[in-house]
Amino acid sequence: MEKIEPGMKKPGSASVGVLALPENHQIHEYLIQKTLGGGAFGITYLAKDVNLNLPVAIKEYMPVDLSVRDGDLQVRPNSEKSTELFQWGLERFIEEARALANFRHPNIVRVLRYFKSYGTAYIVMEYESGESLKQWMPAHYPIQPRDLLAIVNPLLDGLELIHKGDFLHRDIKPDNIYIRHDGTPVLLDFGAARQVNTGRDLTAIFSPGFAPFEQYHSHGNQGPWTDIYSLAAVMYWMIGGEKPTEAAARYKNHAMIPAVDIDRHKLFTTSFLAAIDWALESEESLRPQTIAHFRARLNEALIEPETSVAANADQNPLNMQTNQYIKFNSSFPNGENGRRNSVR
Repeated sequence: MEKIEPGMKKPGSASVGVLALPENHQIHEYLIQKTLGGGAFGITYLAKDVNLNLPVAIKEYMPVDLSVRDGDLQVRPNSEKSTELFQWGLERFIEEARALANFRHPNIVRVLRYFKSYGTAYIVMEYESGESLKQWMPAHYPIQPRDLLAIVNPLLDGLELIHKGDFLHRDIKPDNIYIRHDGTPVLLDFGAARQVNTGRDLTAIFSPGFAPFEQYHSHGNQGPWTDIYSLAAVMYWMIGGEKPTEAAARYKNHAMIPAVDIDRHKLFTTSFLAAIDWALESEESLRPQTIAHFRARLNEALIEPETSVAANADQNPLNMQTNQYIKFNSSFPNGENGRRNSVR
């Protein structure tokens, strides 16, 4: 099978707006109300279940670099060369929908069903109302340690369940974490999720700043430590107001300010921040290998009777300057039209 290598041209991609199903279009018992967003592998819609009169979210398999939609709304590969990858992705999409439907956890979006139509497949999920962590954080900054863990611990529990089922999320970032109206978090968008140990290379997919280096190429050694890195990057952003240095740049000797130096409000213990740095190690073998290990270190560090960063403010091993007056940054780019950056 031909793969796209550096220097080769990708198939032309279309915008989400052009590819999306039209509003007020009914597919099975679902009436499309609007497009919620799109990624590298699909489009998500807000729809109404006309039988139950309930809102749902529907994810459509639509790999934008591989597919087109014709005048009859049918989805098909955009070239003969794209056919194998398109079909392989469609099969994985369906297999993963079946598996994810078996996961029941209050902090993971619930999959209700899947179906095939228009030459592609759809996953129907519970619609979660609230706002993304990216939208929620500026009004709650600086965040207190126990408030941060009130968000992170439920997500760790949900991820642990996913990992025990041999799945990885692979796209944990502030946009994909929702804060419900009752304050509880929920992990959304499993469009990049993949089952490990399938005998096939995982597609290289990454969100700059939140993805570790092993996600930048299809032969990367991805495992639970991959999701742990991404969640630690979210914590780094929540505490310091800036996302970590992009993983690829760190491999080019562009140093990242460690977490122990970003707590400008001196709210966290040094051991708690060191645990985040541990999870952000560039080399995957040096990170915590399981959710249980990382969670234990975080929660122990939070209650340790030690000094906070305030007592160690002069210890900056990289001799970098941090500005305590920097405002919280929730405006970092997320790719064109909110799409993930992907490499095949």
